[in-house]
Amino acid sequence: MDDSEFNALADATLAKIDAALEACAADIDFELAAGGVLEIEFADGSKIIINRHGVAKEIWVAARAGGFHFRWDGEVWRDTRDCAELMQKLSALASQQAGEPVRFD
Repeated sequence: MDDSEFNALADATLAKIDAALEACAADIDFELAAGGVLEIEFADGSKIIINRHGVAKEIWVAARAGGFHFRWDGEVWRDTRDCAELMQKLSALASQQAGEPVRFD
């Protein structure tokens, strides 16, 4: 995958996450900053940071539960350790930090 393809996929994914957050009823603040960094802050002050990492061609997620790297498998972004799909993992992580269901898929 070349840089432009990676950036297009990463931008589309971040936009999808941003749209899901807009529709979410949970007490969550978020901001998608220039450069592809999405910061999600929960009522308890905890955060999830999602960003693209161009050199590795991955999407990185930092959450209270740890750090996760997701690589495109041709269909979806998969965790490089346990092969979990990004949106499912993000739903679980955000739900845990929000204390209520947060869905991204």
